[in-house]
Parts: sequence; structure tokens; C-alpha cells
Amino acid sequence: MIFSAIFIITDGIFVGKGIGSDALAAVNITAPLFLINTGVALMFGIGASVVASIHLSQGKVKVARINITQAVVVSSLLLIAYAAVILCNVEKIALLLGSSPRLLPLATEYMHWFVPFLVFSALLSSGMFFVRLDGSPNYAMVCNIIPALLNIGLDYLFIFVFKWGMFGAALATSLGYIVGALMILIYLMQPHRVLHLCKVKLSSKSLRLTLRNTGYMCKLGLSSFLCEAAIATMMFTGNYVFIHYLGEDGVAAYSIACYFFPIIFMVYNAIAQSAQPIISYNFGAGQPDRVRKALHLAIRTALICGISFFIITFLCRQNIVSLFIDRSCPAFDIAVNGIPYFGVGFIFFAANMIGIGYYQSIRRGQRATIITLLRGVVFMLIGFFVLPLVLGVPGIWLAVSLAELLTTLYIIGIYFKDRFMVHRL
Repeated sequence: MIFSAIFIITDGIFVGKGIGSDALAAVNITAPLFLINTGVALMFGIGASVVASIHLSQGKVKVARINITQAVVVSSLLLIAYAAVILCNVEKIALLLGSSPRLLPLATEYMHWFVPFLVFSALLSSGMFFVRLDGSPNYAMVCNIIPALLNIGLDYLFIFVFKWGMFGAALATSLGYIVGALMILIYLMQPHRVLHLCKVKLSSKSLRLTLRNTGYMCKLGLSSFLCEAAIATMMFTGNYVFIHYLGEDGVAAYSIACYFFPIIFMVYNAIAQSAQPIISYNFGAGQPDRVRKALHLAIRTALICGISFFIITFLCRQNIVSLFIDRSCPAFDIAVNGIPYFGVGFIFFAANMIGIGYYQSIRRGQRATIITLLRGVVFMLIGFFVLPLVLGVPGIWLAVSLAELLTTLYIIGIYFKDRFMVHRL
């Protein structure tokens, strides 16, 4: 997960240092498109891996192979269509995402060379689940490491040596994803693997089964899609509000916080995923004390990480910002002054990720979905549109933190309400 975050952050550092703060803002404008793409990939990847693992445990190997093949084919077709729609309306979509006339040429240039290759990014994200399920977690990790290292080298070559600007930044990222996706495909096309791709039948019965199976996969993986969509909403709404109050420099400053955010998300997600099987197993075994013990351990671990991240962000904010842009840029001071407000949310975000993972683990998927929507949409919109009116510029930075705080209070409320109802019964 850390290497996945490095893949994203590397682009920001090279774009900010090699092209400028406007380019950094332009990339941030287009980021929601990538997050939606990743959300679709994770939805199919997680959903298909759950279904395939159940079939494997029952000895239905052929059915498991069909499941992952259906996921790869259907998600790829959907995302090719998604990319085609974007490419036919590049300028309109860039403006819809909040681009100003000044950022529009940079945003459209980046989209022209990045969007066509989104399907490879998705194949890498979803294929990792299938490779791990097949018993090759080390190969899955290598499929992330090699593209990340390739991206770093090509970013430096294309931006600093060849001076290709936004075209170079987009091409470096795209080539990294293509290599990672090809590594996944090479693995899944080897017949001696337990899980490998198989021939797709085009009969009407097979198509109906494919639609039914992929629909079930999407249902299982919906919460993962919503998590990515929530981050996309944060970036989309933030771009609009920042450009309204602080112009393009404000968006550039905000983009630095958005690039730093994936590392935090990856760590909390790793903790939640680690706790999930432990909680699920003991919940199924009727061991509520063990469930609570595992939950409390996960919360303590996440909170320690959250407090540490906030302290590091506060003390090292100038160093963090200087990784992306020069001190001479107007966006530098905006970011340095604002990021500590943004960092307060890291503490509450830790508890929220564990809460969402907990309700998924005890088969309360609907509640996990409600929490995700409250955190990523309802509370986020309230923060972005109300706090700036009350607190000014600091209110914009505090919007995400407020959303995380309100979500934490909601989770605490429903958790103790459930405990109270159990004791009454």
C-alpha cells in the first residue's frame, strides 16, 4: 500500500518542482477522474476475490477462474467506455471539475495523455487481489514496486531532462501502469496457475450469468468504491472552494495536502484490513469479548498513528511543502499555514476507518456504507460551504477535519447505542 501511495506522490513532487505550482493544481483538478477509476477497479477486485475465494474453498476452481475473468473483462469494458466519454469532452469535464481558464490548457494536456491508459491502472489495482488469492503475495508486491520505481525514473527523465512538461508527467505515469498491468496479465495467462484467465463465452446464457455475477461482485465491493468516491468528493469540492477564495495558488496549496493524504489513508486502511479477519472470525464464533479486544487494539493502533501523523505534519510542514514547490511560489505560504488545520483530521480519520472496517467485519455493510456517505459527502459538503463563511480561509482547511470529527461522534453514538440495546435485552 505504501508503494501505491508513492506512485501517486512521486508525480506531485516532480510536477511541482519541474513544471510549477499551476501544473500541480491542474493535476489535482483531474485527480477525481483517477479516483473514480480506482474505485471501480477495487469494487470489482474485492468483489471478485471474495466470490472466487469461496468457490476455491469449495473445490470449484473452474468457477473461480470464470469469476475473475468476468471481473477483468467487464471492468475493462466499462473503463474503456469511461475513458472514451472523457476524451470526447475533455475541456467541458476539466471546467466541470473546477478548472480556471488559466489552468485549462495544463489540465487538458494532462488528461489527453493520462485518461486513455486508465484501464491499465485499473487492471493493476484489481489484478493484485487475484494474484494474492492465487498464493503469490510477493509477486503482487513486485507488481507495485517496479511501476513505482519506473515512474520515478521516467518522471525525472521526461520532466527534467527532455523538458516535456505535462505530456512527460502523464506519459511517465501511464507507462508505469502499463508495465504493472502487463505483469498482472502475464501471471494470469499462465495455464499452470490455479487462478488464470479463461475463454469467455458469448452466448446469451453466459452473458446473463456474467451480468448476474458481476452485479453481485459490485455489491460486495461497493464500500471500497465509496471510499475512493469520498476522496474524489473531497478533492472535487475542495478545488472549487479553494479556487473561489484563493485562486489557482490556493488549489496548488490544497493539492499538496491531497498528495500527502494517500499515505495516511493507506496506513489506516492496512490497520483496518488487518483487524477485519480477526473481528469477523470471532464474531462468527460468538466471542464478543474477543471482538471488542481486537477492535480496541485496532483503534489504539490507529489513534497512535493518527496523533503521530499530526505531530509530524505540524512540525515538518515547511519540509513537506518544499518537497512539492519552491519557497518562492505564492502557494508555499498558503500551504504551510493551512496544512496543520488539515492535519487535525488525521486523528479522527484513524477512528473512522477502523469504525467502517468494524461494521464490514460484523456483516453490517449497510451501516458501513452510511458512515462512508456521511463522512465523504454530507459532512464534507457542510464543512466546505459553511466553515469558510464563519472562519474565513482557516475554515476551508478545517472542512475535512470537521467532517472527520462529526463522523467519529456518529460512530461513537451508534456503537454505544448498540451496546445499550444489547444490555437492555
